Amino acid sequence: MAGIFLRKSADDDLHAFYPIRPECAADVPKARFRARAGKTLSPRKWQAAFSEDGHLDIAKVLRRIQRGGIHPSIKGLVWEFLLGCFDPDSTFDERTQLRQCRRQQYGRWKIECQNMVPIIGSGKIITAAIVSDDGQMLQDSSANNDSQDQDWHVNSAISDKKVLQWMLCLPQIGLDVVRTDRALVFYESEINQAKLWDVLAIYSWVDNDIGYVQGMNDIASPMIILLENEADAFWCFEHAMRRLRENFRCTTSSIGVQTQLSTLSQIIKTIDPKLHQHLEDLDGGEYLFAFRMLMVLFRREFSFVDALYLWELMWAMEYNPNIFSSYESSSNKSEASKVNDKQLKQYGKFVRKNVKSGQSEKQSALSVFLVASVLETKNKKLLKEAKGLDDVVKILGDITGNLDAKKACNEALKIPEKVS
Repeated sequence: MAGIFLRKSADDDLHAFYPIRPECAADVPKARFRARAGKTLSPRKWQAAFSEDGHLDIAKVLRRIQRGGIHPSIKGLVWEFLLGCFDPDSTFDERTQLRQCRRQQYGRWKIECQNMVPIIGSGKIITAAIVSDDGQMLQDSSANNDSQDQDWHVNSAISDKKVLQWMLCLPQIGLDVVRTDRALVFYESEINQAKLWDVLAIYSWVDNDIGYVQGMNDIASPMIILLENEADAFWCFEHAMRRLRENFRCTTSSIGVQTQLSTLSQIIKTIDPKLHQHLEDLDGGEYLFAFRMLMVLFRREFSFVDALYLWELMWAMEYNPNIFSSYESSSNKSEASKVNDKQLKQYGKFVRKNVKSGQSEKQSALSVFLVASVLETKNKKLLKEAKGLDDVVKILGDITGNLDAKKACNEALKIPEKVS
């Protein structure tokens, strides 16, 4: 029956979980992802992967995800494991306790932020400046609503540098939030917009080193949609950012993805020297045209549904069973130690080869190889038609809605072999 359900309602599920505003339907790329019986991780298969006390057979789950993604109804719950929020080797009770502790911690941070900017947690967002660059309160500052409630305003000058920098970024978060996934019915609700704004505002306060950078909204948005509890969505986003935060570290002299762009350049130079030389001749040797793909993990190149499918494929392929322990304790399990065949199956297929050979050096992110595979698919068109960087950007822009996530990932998996 479950197989029949998956086949009959695949399209209905996508519409039910991620409904598109009617006026935007014509402009949204058609989703390629379909929940497929026997391939997609279904709710039934997900439940069956747990032991009686809650231990998760992560190898079985990874195998299913890598074959056909995750059913929309359980996507958020599965992502929490893929991103290292929870240990598959934990029990239901242990995870309940950890979830409760995290919700309480988020609540404390939220209160701390509310004490500085009372509109946080009110269901409203800020899109206009609330303080000046020198920390003075702006009398006409207001939320994006019609209320004149002055309790929402900052009512004293700000002298603390950390507080000031944080308050100055809040309107930018608000402006980005109202532009995020506008085609989705979900964000017609100001309450849902406010949840996204709250999570990003609180994250930027907690991670003062990086703060908020445009693009984080694209990473956080799916978590808000998939996980109903705001604190759970925050922690899912926070764990995603542990993998991605260096992408967002920007200074006056460098951008966060610079290292990945340099790696991409070396990969293309090795596997396709002719294309690399052509891009260099066009003054694109630094591969800045791939900046956005790496920064927000192909959110613009895929439909919303297919971007989520791509993410879970990548996270499953990159999965390391030690991810939770590496986040939660200072001592990490040795990756170089010999693992048996059963343990090896708990790793995603992208990292499995290194683990099997005992190599412990950090591997480049799968996303870099994914960009390389996309460039390879557009090799002939780029060589023939690209006469300048604008042409490169246009040719790569044409892939929007036309890429198959699974095929792209499988092609990306082949590239490390060509480079080594």
